[in-house]
Amino acid sequence: MKKNIFKLFLNKFLAYPIWIKQVVFYRLWQNMSENGCKDYVINCADKLFAMHIPTLTFQGKQELLDKKSGLDSNIYNFLKYSHSGYSILETSLNMFMSIEEISKLYIFCLEQTYIEAPEHDDIYVTAGFISGKFPIGDYLLKKGSVTKEQLDKALEEQERRKQEGERKLLGKILVEQGILPEDELKLLFKLKSDSKKRFVINPEFIPNNEETGKLQEMEKELNTLREENLALKKTMTKIINMVKSYDI
Repeated sequence: MKKNIFKLFLNKFLAYPIWIKQVVFYRLWQNMSENGCKDYVINCADKLFAMHIPTLTFQGKQELLDKKSGLDSNIYNFLKYSHSGYSILETSLNMFMSIEEISKLYIFCLEQTYIEAPEHDDIYVTAGFISGKFPIGDYLLKKGSVTKEQLDKALEEQERRKQEGERKLLGKILVEQGILPEDELKLLFKLKSDSKKRFVINPEFIPNNEETGKLQEMEKELNTLREENLALKKTMTKIINMVKSYDI
């Protein structure tokens, strides 16, 4: 089993000086605002697919143990990481797969009842959208962003334009009809395209065991020096006070 490399990376980043983190936070806040997902990330962190930790069912544990179904090795690796408490993001990094690829494994395992249904529907719906199981219309309907009547009306308009030789994306029609905010559509396009990208953390940013050991030794030495320095200051203070007491 590999390490939680993102956790190691994040812990190292969190150790940076506060003035660096302030600037990074501000730039991230700007970027999230530009992509229309600032409020969702802040208010719905427990509904983010990337942060979700799948839970294996009894059937999933048995399949991971005996591999009776002879599934693809990626399926078993996904189950293995899930069983070890890895999030979707961590599993993606350790398997060197995109979130889109991981979402397909997730949907498969969910449909085969190898993993439990997530607590929040948003997680399942997002995974379905990223994996391609749900087209944008079904995604918005299941998410509650549009009603059945609104979706049907938009689909009719799309078909009408198609008959006239005009190809118009359903999402843009929903925006034109005032049903879907343009920022939300922009976010969906960004989510879909970025989910295809594989993300690899540069190992140079992650301290290895040797480096960690050296850092711990240095920290011990610094603590010892601090204690010795403090004791020396106390001794010097006593000597100075004694000299002053004899000063006429």
